[in-house]
Amino acid sequence: METAKTEKAVTSINQAFASRFAKSMFLSVIGLAVLSFIGTRMFTHVDLNLYGYMVGTIIFLGGFFYRFIAWGERPPTKIIIKKGIKLLFRKSTPKTSVEQLATYRFIWNRGIYRWTQHIMMGWGVILSCLVTFPLVFGWMYFTMDENGMYNIILMGIQILTVPADGLIANFSYNALNISATMVIIGVCMALYRRLKNMQARAEQKFLYDFLPLYMLLFISITGLALTFSNVFLHGFGHPVMSLIHQWSVIITLIYLPFGKLAHIPFRPLSVFARNYREHYMEAAPKQCKVCGNEFVSVEQSNDVIDVLQTNHIQFQTEDGHHLAELCLPCRRKYRMAQFSGFPTHEVKVKEANQNAKG
Repeated sequence: METAKTEKAVTSINQAFASRFAKSMFLSVIGLAVLSFIGTRMFTHVDLNLYGYMVGTIIFLGGFFYRFIAWGERPPTKIIIKKGIKLLFRKSTPKTSVEQLATYRFIWNRGIYRWTQHIMMGWGVILSCLVTFPLVFGWMYFTMDENGMYNIILMGIQILTVPADGLIANFSYNALNISATMVIIGVCMALYRRLKNMQARAEQKFLYDFLPLYMLLFISITGLALTFSNVFLHGFGHPVMSLIHQWSVIITLIYLPFGKLAHIPFRPLSVFARNYREHYMEAAPKQCKVCGNEFVSVEQSNDVIDVLQTNHIQFQTEDGHHLAELCLPCRRKYRMAQFSGFPTHEVKVKEANQNAKG
């Protein structure tokens, strides 16, 4: 009875909205408003100078939900999300989360240069978000006492009081400068690699690959310019540079869900994919129908076949196997066999990179 009542309540809530997108946006805006109401002590500490960033963030959320819902409706994505949620409480999830979202160990296999580049850009952006969004919505703000003590208030609660000229206070003042410097280093490394690496030069496009890097670079440089104006120029040019920086952030936020930078908010789902692969591979590995090597799990192979059938796509071989039941080397050989007329997929020869990692 309770389950039926819960399902009925969920159905009633869903029927109150025109679409899943409308429901997601409504709940998100309401949630932000409630958190801001609490954090600003009933809107008594609102910084109107940050109003533009707030509007940009809300538009970003709209674009994100639109992109996520459209992506999540695809049959393969539904499988990953549904099974990923079930596997979220695996013992290995904390370790996987750290490797995928914090240390970027999966990039380490591609080389220390690319790893350093991603660490600088990734953590630079994360640090800036951890500082900017709480300030924008009033979840965090700072006050100064007459005795020179610096107060850090979080969600309306004074969590820390430190000397205004101390280490913690200076870190608070310069957190965005540190994050901007990290992003600049990471972006410059990425640009250098894209201009020098022949493979990257052949594959990249200006609007998709270069423009996001230039936007991050512009945001970081104009942000540092604000500090330079205050410290060394006594505020000269600050109002104009403040507007330039604010508009660069707003435009980037609006663009973010629709370009290459969208992988930043989507990145946590990599934990779902990793758990999916590891769990089902441990439970029942799949052997290639030709060479007998284990290459995926039985579950993943069956899911691929089901998804292809859902889309009315058939990849049945003349031997009665589905291509999803063949490992990548044998699959390539099979495709070659269709053109050459010679059964190359049956030749027991290991490819040079068959077991390559990274």
